[in-house]
Amino acid sequence: MSYLISGIQQLGVGVRSKDEAWKWYRKYFGMDVPVFQEAAEAPLMTQYTGNKVQSRDAALALNLKGGSGFEIWQYTSRETAYPAEALTIGDLGIQIGKIKTPDAAACYEYYKKEGVDVLTAVAKDPSGHLHFHIKDPWGNIFEMCERSDYFLNHSALTGGPCGAVVGVSNIDKVLPLYKILGYDTVLADESGSFEDLKGLPGGEGSFRRVILSHKDKRQGAFSRVFGESIIELIQSLDRKGEKIFRDRFWGDAGFIHLCFDINGMNDLGEALTAAGYPFTVDSENSFDMGEAAGRFTYIEDPDGTLLEFVETHKIPIMKKIGWYLNLKNRNHAKPLADWILKLLGLGRIRD
Repeated sequence: MSYLISGIQQLGVGVRSKDEAWKWYRKYFGMDVPVFQEAAEAPLMTQYTGNKVQSRDAALALNLKGGSGFEIWQYTSRETAYPAEALTIGDLGIQIGKIKTPDAAACYEYYKKEGVDVLTAVAKDPSGHLHFHIKDPWGNIFEMCERSDYFLNHSALTGGPCGAVVGVSNIDKVLPLYKILGYDTVLADESGSFEDLKGLPGGEGSFRRVILSHKDKRQGAFSRVFGESIIELIQSLDRKGEKIFRDRFWGDAGFIHLCFDINGMNDLGEALTAAGYPFTVDSENSFDMGEAAGRFTYIEDPDGTLLEFVETHKIPIMKKIGWYLNLKNRNHAKPLADWILKLLGLGRIRD
């Protein structure tokens, strides 16, 4: 491939209060390292925001134990809308965020002790990994996935996101898209009813579940932090799924996009267009967010779910002294040195 996908950069989460939600995600998911924070308009997203430029306040946060980031996103020009009906497993879109934990049982006991809304018991998923589900105070469902790959080996009970569960109307139709994105390994492909889903809304139904990963270790600047990622596609076999964001805007409450960190945007665009997935949004030249810069694009999967791609050009290391890391003129396949990645932790927020 002439493009390079380093992993899942972040999972976008729409909330009504960025500060309130981020504090909860810091405590329970360790998302305490800010990559950027900025209040601005989103002029390129108008086709998904009512044909009007909307304002927002957003932060991108990491957990340096390992995993992807969260983009915590709040409207400031309008009130964030919640769905008229609660999500049901098998609906179309990003249903569940996957969070990695080194010890599912210990994480489960901690959350129970803390009064977190735990939805399911610790059990094995169809690929044989231990996991369980929780719900945050705003109704978002997260799957705590026991995994062993981490960047820092500290004692925290969680890393960051390691993927997502995406509801689709036809798994076979969407599989080629994820193959383009490097998900060439099927960890499980099963149909029926599943004990590990019971406790989730609509989890008693009948589904096909396909769990995807990648046989090759990801390369790229942040690949050692992002680590391995998992995409789970789920298709309801006994009902027609509803679009999670029907009658709402991108940026409203819920999981608004899944974002991949990439290099070679033009080549990726050619591959996606040839497969029937042209960019619907393209910042074309470098966008400057004050603290980070790069190029971003979006596509829609067959059910309209938004996938984002970001080619990062610079990030802040020590913003107070104007120290930024330029990523444009380096070997894009080579991971950044561990000591540079650890410097991101200098901005860690300690509650």
